[in-house]
Amino acid sequence: MNRPVGIKSFGGYVPWLRLERSAIAESHAWFDASVRGKGKGQRAISNWDEDTLTMAVEAARNCGAAGFAGRIGRLILASTTPPFVDRQNAGIVKEALNLSDSIETMDVSGSRRAGTSALLAALNATRGDGVDALCIGAEKPRTQPLSEAEFTAGDGAAALCVGTESLAAEFVGSHTTSIDFVDQFRGANREFDYAWESRWVREEGYGKIAVAAVRAALERTGIDAKDVKHFLMDAPMAGVAARAAKLAGVADAAVHRGLGGEVGFAASAAPLIQLVHALEGAGPNEVAVLVGFGQGCDVLIFKTTPSIAARRPTQSLRACIHGGKTTSNYMRYLVINDYMPIERGMRAEMDMKTALTTLYRDRKTILGLVGARDRATGLAQYPRGGIPLGSTTGGVGDMEDYPFADRGAKVISFTADRLTFSIDPPAYYGMLDFEGGGRMTLDFTDMDPADAIVGRMMRMSFRVKSRDAARGFTNYFWKGVPQR
Repeated sequence: MNRPVGIKSFGGYVPWLRLERSAIAESHAWFDASVRGKGKGQRAISNWDEDTLTMAVEAARNCGAAGFAGRIGRLILASTTPPFVDRQNAGIVKEALNLSDSIETMDVSGSRRAGTSALLAALNATRGDGVDALCIGAEKPRTQPLSEAEFTAGDGAAALCVGTESLAAEFVGSHTTSIDFVDQFRGANREFDYAWESRWVREEGYGKIAVAAVRAALERTGIDAKDVKHFLMDAPMAGVAARAAKLAGVADAAVHRGLGGEVGFAASAAPLIQLVHALEGAGPNEVAVLVGFGQGCDVLIFKTTPSIAARRPTQSLRACIHGGKTTSNYMRYLVINDYMPIERGMRAEMDMKTALTTLYRDRKTILGLVGARDRATGLAQYPRGGIPLGSTTGGVGDMEDYPFADRGAKVISFTADRLTFSIDPPAYYGMLDFEGGGRMTLDFTDMDPADAIVGRMMRMSFRVKSRDAARGFTNYFWKGVPQR
């Protein structure tokens, strides 16, 4: 008999920065005064050193990936905005999470329902072989200034561990419709999406295709629409989910309010982010209907278990959403997200070429932040070296891998540097003293001036170190972020 499959744990991530939509509207009102009506709420925006991979890693860590790393047999990453076209993005996330070299990794892209399709693939594969899967959706949409998407979009990520044991939510069933309904698209040589008329998308797409798929999923699983507690259908336009739920017979009270006001619509990651948000507040034995729309529709149905309270993440998505820093500096947003080139000065003129041979040999050190600890003395060091710290003989020690990424650290010295080049000055960096031993000099990020104090507790965050614009290569490393 097949064992039940479902979600074991879940976590999400939203960038620290929030851009006021009123700042976007006021910046464009000279050209089109009507946009002032769109200036309500905020949207989550990535810092200059964040992208879909860094957010994916943070979501996976909040999901508790480190705690069950030994059971994960596959990692599926869904994104329509990955940094690499011809380099597997999921493989980079795997390295940052220090997962086994023998796991399966896969990128899923090409549609706004890539997130739900990836989750469905993870569930079906796990049901077949019982191997745990880590499914992550992450997006950093690029939106043309003054476009509708600039107001509605947002950045974020969500991660779900799928398995057959200790389930927080059991997978009941699903229904998929695949149809080339083109509501928006981005050509291979284009920077921004081209969107079709929203009323037609709302009426013909969400109003017909999505509603029919929801009805089919409920019928296939034998779930009564009146028993649905959480109806999760995110969309870049208001009122779509409520209307679709009503047409499908789902109660108004079950419709998730959406995260458009605080986060924005995170493309293919949006349904998974909404699912994580709902599960964080769910009780046992509650039915959730998850809808992913894009060139068709995926509908996945889950039922929470009595174990859900014990599976909630330590760092909740809700706390992440409410703990952001608001900015009204639209110009800063344009610059740090590379929408507007500026004169960077001679200090920025350096070759960022990466030695790929070195990156491969030291991938655990660089991407995983793995150092070493001497088994005899217990002393930790980074980077890994054969000779232990404090050795009086110079002999090679008995060293073991020692990951630093999940250890807290205290600032023992810092610099706020406005002379060295930084796209978001000042550049903060300093010496950190890690819990359990080890010291390291690192860049800091997501800093307020009030955070720059000796003794401040920091956590590690996987971030962009630099971008090689000449070759299109992104370098990643770890940075210190204030614990908030």
